Amino acid sequence: MENDQLKYYDIVAKEFAISGVTYGPTQTNPYIAKFTGQLKNPDSESAYAALEAALKPFKLIPAFRIEGEQQVIILVPEIAKPKQANPRTNLILFILTVISVLFTGGLYGLDTALPQDTWQAVLAILKNGWPFAVSLLAILATHEFGHYFAGKKNGVDVTLPYFIPFPFNSFGTMGAFINMRSIPKNKKQLFDIAVAGPLSGLIVSIVVLLIGLNLSEVYTLPQTLPAGSGLQMEGNSLLYLLLKYISFGKLLPQPAGQSGLALLIYWFKFFFTGHPIPLGGLDVMLNPVAWAGWSGLFITMLNLIPVGQLDGGHIFQSLFGTKNSKRILPLIIVGLVLLGFFWNVWWFWAVLALLMGRTYAEPLDQITQLDTKRKWIGVVMILVFILIFIPVPITILYG
Repeated sequence: MENDQLKYYDIVAKEFAISGVTYGPTQTNPYIAKFTGQLKNPDSESAYAALEAALKPFKLIPAFRIEGEQQVIILVPEIAKPKQANPRTNLILFILTVISVLFTGGLYGLDTALPQDTWQAVLAILKNGWPFAVSLLAILATHEFGHYFAGKKNGVDVTLPYFIPFPFNSFGTMGAFINMRSIPKNKKQLFDIAVAGPLSGLIVSIVVLLIGLNLSEVYTLPQTLPAGSGLQMEGNSLLYLLLKYISFGKLLPQPAGQSGLALLIYWFKFFFTGHPIPLGGLDVMLNPVAWAGWSGLFITMLNLIPVGQLDGGHIFQSLFGTKNSKRILPLIIVGLVLLGFFWNVWWFWAVLALLMGRTYAEPLDQITQLDTKRKWIGVVMILVFILIFIPVPITILYG
């Protein structure tokens, strides 16, 4: 054992000016060895790669940490590789999601009652549902494969996307996700994987939404709703308002009979509360493709909430560190609770944020920081989150 400890010491000493060492494992120290000191090479990525290669024959991996003002290298046993995932599961879930999204899109696109004949009803759903299904699945697939290819590029073991069918909501799905089956080496890798998904999905969402808005029409909202009827209105983000303005030359929905300061006050209130609904005013009747594009922006927005294991949580953590990520968590939860008074689903997300905010990804090398290019991309993604944030995603008025 002492010979092994000497070997570990000599290997680490090549890259690290050691000021102290503790050997394990013990009941309180599960690691093999812990070294404090300072890296000799300012290029921490290169130092990590050299140590990783030197320790591989001993089936050990280094973990770089910062404790206070000291740099720390911890040697831990290699993590056993998980069993290979069965791609049949991914395929089955994808097929079920296609069916679910087709069904939802088919019902959304119908402008008449479903035929009584079962076969005719199925054909009607397929005919009306495929534009929404293809559009939304393209957005979700682009998002998830953005994560997947970024993971593969960085040597991180990631699974194929798992799509989640959910036929009883407005989208026909609860999105998709991939699993990271190995730990990213540093913040750069974590950041690249986190940002690739929402950035890819955002671009496709904007393209889909612009195409869909071009296929949509502006119409006049009824002054009153007949008894037993309902009106669903999608919420607005700053980017969505801009895209509607580009497409129609109007800020929509446009209330009737208001202008100047009164219109500005109305818009501020409507943007954050979803009320009052501008009955008698103008709005856009979203084509199924436009609805898919709006859904893509909505899903991207949810993923960019800076909490825990969400993409936004990884991005914020990579930029500002775990401590600062945990510090803003109470503010996010309070904000979601307040928004919940206008869209009560935010209360569910407040609970989710509370649960997810307890754990953050911990790359093996936490000494290596983001470069300037990635920091700027991170700032851009925070601005994107602000631009696509929808305070009240769905408002429903009943007659």
